Amino acid sequence: MEEIAKEKSIEDLEGHKKLEDEYLAGWQRERADFLNYKREEMERLKLFVGYATEDILVKLLPVVDNFELADKELTEDQKKNGFVKGVLQIAGQLREFLKTQGVEEMDSQGKKFNPEFHEAVGEMEGKETGLVGEVVAKGYTLRGKVLRPAKVKVTK
Repeated sequence: MEEIAKEKSIEDLEGHKKLEDEYLAGWQRERADFLNYKREEMERLKLFVGYATEDILVKLLPVVDNFELADKELTEDQKKNGFVKGVLQIAGQLREFLKTQGVEEMDSQGKKFNPEFHEAVGEMEGKETGLVGEVVAKGYTLRGKVLRPAKVKVTK
């Protein structure tokens, strides 16, 4: 009788060990799934923040354009005025902020027209066809991606 009880006890122990191994394997799979989910969520969050940041930066570009237009219209005497100096300093700070965020101006003048980087808004006479003859509005990139294409006049 004792021997039967021992065998039964060993069988129960083996059964429990098998069940324990199944539970452990299941827990390890769930832990791996959770870690994968967590990593994917972090990547999605970074992407979302990137899109939100990009939207804000695009909305700041017309402000930079207006500062540059105002600067072009100022005479040298006006640029010596303390108030005007302060406004131009703010414009410089805004441009510097954009640089720290990864925004860069495109150098389009005299380059071959490329629809990925340029938006044609007109044509003009030129020595060579298909070049950017005049930049109407600067284009910008954000970490190598076009944030806003340059508005240009193309030579014909």
